[in-house]
Amino acid sequence: MQAAETLTTKEPGTGLHPLRMLLWLMMLSISMIFAAYTSAYIVRRDEGNWLEFELPSILLINTLIIAASSATVQWAWFSARRDEIRRTQIGLGLTLALGIAFLIGQWQVWVELVQNHIFFGGVDSNPSGSFMYVLTGVHAFHLITGLIFLMIVIRKTIRYQVHSRQMLSIGNVTIYWHFLGGLWLYLYLFLLLNH
Repeated sequence: MQAAETLTTKEPGTGLHPLRMLLWLMMLSISMIFAAYTSAYIVRRDEGNWLEFELPSILLINTLIIAASSATVQWAWFSARRDEIRRTQIGLGLTLALGIAFLIGQWQVWVELVQNHIFFGGVDSNPSGSFMYVLTGVHAFHLITGLIFLMIVIRKTIRYQVHSRQMLSIGNVTIYWHFLGGLWLYLYLFLLLNH
């Protein structure tokens, strides 16, 4: 009884559940981190000693993968609203698989950078390469947190704790996953336009 009451509790004055409010605050802080990194990128590039190199082509493939994962997580959310639990599980499972594929793609980006003698830090490195590792690495870290969040929600669907009357967890993971996709699109376009 007490657990059910906590799920419906809303924050006074905001109309938001405390977990939803926490999610929005977390996404705001992540956005500020990436705004700082991209601002630092522009400032540092303009100071000179900046190595121009071709962006790895797999970045485009990763962008398509994360866009597809946004579609699958949204499909899972719609399925949960209609109490189609099996489709919800499939949608979340596909999102998880696509998220893992994205991380593998990021690893390939780093492998390609190393093969092209673009390193992070150290004597032989250039700030442009270091920024590339930081931007993609910090995003990958947040994507890993999204994958963990997805696994928790998948477990909840297996226990029938996600359905049309309990949408908070799948709603939160859907919002966060779309945020990660939007953040990646921002980073990809930023790198294309400022590289």
